[in-house]
Amino acid sequence: MQTILMRALPILWAVTIHEYAHGWMAHKCGDDTALYSGRLTLNPLAHLDPIGTLCFLLAGFGWAKPVPVNPYNYRHPSRDDILVSIAGVCANFLSAVAFALVFRLVVAFAAGTPLANMTILKLLLMAVRINLILIFFNLIPIPPLDGSHVLAQLMPLHMTDWYNRNIVPYGMFILVGLLVFGGPLLRIIIAVPTERLLRVLLVY
Repeated sequence: MQTILMRALPILWAVTIHEYAHGWMAHKCGDDTALYSGRLTLNPLAHLDPIGTLCFLLAGFGWAKPVPVNPYNYRHPSRDDILVSIAGVCANFLSAVAFALVFRLVVAFAAGTPLANMTILKLLLMAVRINLILIFFNLIPIPPLDGSHVLAQLMPLHMTDWYNRNIVPYGMFILVGLLVFGGPLLRIIIAVPTERLLRVLLVY
């Protein structure tokens, strides 16, 4: 229960900034769908998905409600689709770096003071870890995750039709199967790089 409670605030921030970044970048690229849908906001209630949030609290990774975008409004469709897709993970990376910096500053300059109590340090550590988890989870190239949009735009044109017909319609089923049965694989593509980057950011 304590672990779940410790995850709650970092999850709220991580999913909110992730989805906000998608909407913000889409707006910069000419699409105001997120703005008119009330999703260009830092209010976490606008972005939370009940099941995705529960998975985050219980399993350590999950998802939020996707920000609605209309690619037909992009000024440069292929480039902008990539920019909008990676905006969320970039926001999570910057968040992870910021929380890691605060963690290191507290350890370095506030040791022995009430500011450096274990609860605050655990909360900061959790914030770094959750933002990193979101990065690697969303970079998985399975629809509808962000990585699939990047893959679709970078793959050769002659493969695009095959991908749209054979992978995109079944992406959610593939993803659910991975979440349910792909524990060892998820450890390789999410847990291992998360812990390694965590060590780099926190220098331990």
